[in-house]
Amino acid sequence: MPSRPTPLFANDRNAAALLDMKPAEFRGLVDDGVLPRPTKIGGFERWDVEQLQSIARGNAADGGAIAW
Repeated sequence: MPSRPTPLFANDRNAAALLDMKPAEFRGLVDDGVLPRPTKIGGFERWDVEQLQSIARGNAADGGAIAW
């Protein structure tokens, strides 16, 4: 059975699941500026999975300010 590709970007529901939270909680953190705003890809809002992983691990703040 072929393995699923690792996503590069995720919608809000999947991004929330990656962080083990409800979509409404995830959106609230985005609205509060705690998490980055999505990237528009062809009219769709998507979050960079690698960036979310880096933030969750505390690596995103290393070496300077975070711009989003």
